[in-house]
Amino acid sequence: MPRRKQFYSIFSPPSLSMSELVKTTLDHDETDLLIDQWLDHRGHGQLAYYEWFSDIRERRHAVLSQKKQILAWNKGEFVPENVFCRTVDTGRLIPLDRTWTTHVYHHHSFKDRGLPMKPVVFTILPELMLLRGMHDVGCDEIYIIVTDLKRQEMDDVTEYFKMVCRYSSGRTRKPSMERRIRYEHMRLTHTLLRQRRTPCFPQIDLVVRALLYEKQPRFFVLFSHHGTSYSQIFFTHTSYVPDADIFYDLPTGCPNPCCNDDCEMIRFPRRGLETATVLNIWGKGRRRKIQTRSMCNWVDCNVLFANEDSGSTTGSGSDISVRSSDSGDDRITGQTCSKCKLVKYCSVDHQRKDWEEHRRVCVKPIV
Repeated sequence: MPRRKQFYSIFSPPSLSMSELVKTTLDHDETDLLIDQWLDHRGHGQLAYYEWFSDIRERRHAVLSQKKQILAWNKGEFVPENVFCRTVDTGRLIPLDRTWTTHVYHHHSFKDRGLPMKPVVFTILPELMLLRGMHDVGCDEIYIIVTDLKRQEMDDVTEYFKMVCRYSSGRTRKPSMERRIRYEHMRLTHTLLRQRRTPCFPQIDLVVRALLYEKQPRFFVLFSHHGTSYSQIFFTHTSYVPDADIFYDLPTGCPNPCCNDDCEMIRFPRRGLETATVLNIWGKGRRRKIQTRSMCNWVDCNVLFANEDSGSTTGSGSDISVRSSDSGDDRITGQTCSKCKLVKYCSVDHQRKDWEEHRRVCVKPIV
């Protein structure tokens, strides 16, 4: 029996196979080359990021909760393997040198004109490195949709997707809300068509909702190469948003030395949830729940700490009860690094195995 053909609908989950956009994929090796090129680049934009990371280095961490987001560059030269970030999903402190595969969706006219997609990734590379470093799992693939939206159009598209995910995805809609969604979809479609934007809004809508439905990314980027616009980062849960206490002064990425905060090339949530674009994803009628975990810092260990709610130990802070995800209720004793107080281990053996990497960030905290 032939497979039933799928049709585009603004209220039913689409499939990426329905999209007419071209997908260009940059693998891990190509990402590594882009990072090396970015480190060798000596323009104003790269210098601003270097100064920001240098300021992070001067701040030095205090004795903080082991569940708090941390970005640390304590030793060595400015390379990704010496900059460490606490992951929001496992609580590990790991370097930014892990690469990823980038999937870029764009209109076929880019390919017809021979325009490469590497400059798109290069433009927002520092932000992608930081966001990738915040996640231990689920970010091996990053998705970017390339458009030519102006600033107001990007604002309108952003509000549309926030509304759709909040009131439509996986839920029963009221007739009034359904009419509102139809109206906004039609308005944006005609507006972008009048301005000859590529891709058209139905294709943007299809790819965004298909990514959310099929890939379930931690975040994705709606990129605009228009000179007066910005690129938007969409997060799929509040726990994936960067901490404002760390990223409040992250550079805007603009290569112009005279730019201000409004001249941002990518809208990074420097003030945390206050400025972040978070899509409320629903599934089977209920809001999707994300469980944050605290795991042994050795990357090949699957031990999960049982006392997750407290976030830190009491007393001396050296012992904590943990459980293994494969061992049911069996409990063992873990240890906190006695020098930096930033990471926990399930055993001395795993602490030794992780030392070759952890030594690059391990310093005594400020009391």
